[in-house]
Amino acid sequence: SLKEDAGIEEKSKAVYTHWLMKSEPESRLQKGVDVKFGIEDLKAEPKQKACWDGVRNYQARNFLRDMKVGEDAFFYHSNCKEPGIAGIIKIAKEAYPDHTQFEKGNPHYDASSTKEDPRWSMVDVQFVRMTHRFLPLAELKAHHQAHQKSGGPLKEMALFTRPRLSVQPVTDEEFEFILSLEKGTRESQEN
Repeated sequence: SLKEDAGIEEKSKAVYTHWLMKSEPESRLQKGVDVKFGIEDLKAEPKQKACWDGVRNYQARNFLRDMKVGEDAFFYHSNCKEPGIAGIIKIAKEAYPDHTQFEKGNPHYDASSTKEDPRWSMVDVQFVRMTHRFLPLAELKAHHQAHQKSGGPLKEMALFTRPRLSVQPVTDEEFEFILSLEKGTRESQEN
């Protein structure tokens, strides 16, 4: 909705240093190409580093363009049996043109984009670590719902207010709270 877009655009004027990036850990064919890329795939890459390509939403692209080298992101498994946060990655290279937009056989090809005026960007990410335990969407959602009533850190998290966005900013407060969940600290048990 326009109200939601205005809200996240207003929040996006803030400077974010943490992110949530969604990827699919299970095989799925898109235009004949398997788009599977889970955290284990990233770990298997040389230097545990890869480009984060294929983002085709303007708001998500703009967030990619806001990212700085060294910033942390949650690696979120989506479109799978149990979605949730699987690990932590860091931004290894700032935004540059996504090569897949120019590749005709690629599911992310965009005929209207040119090398002179590329429409889509990508960043490079590097594996940092697995979360101490997988943090399922259901658990995060329970905290979000409790925080909507209590005013807690996850009350306005983009994961719930803009669930279809594949690249999202995460506030410092949201990031720290989620880290406390993986460690099972007392604060996290209080919702």
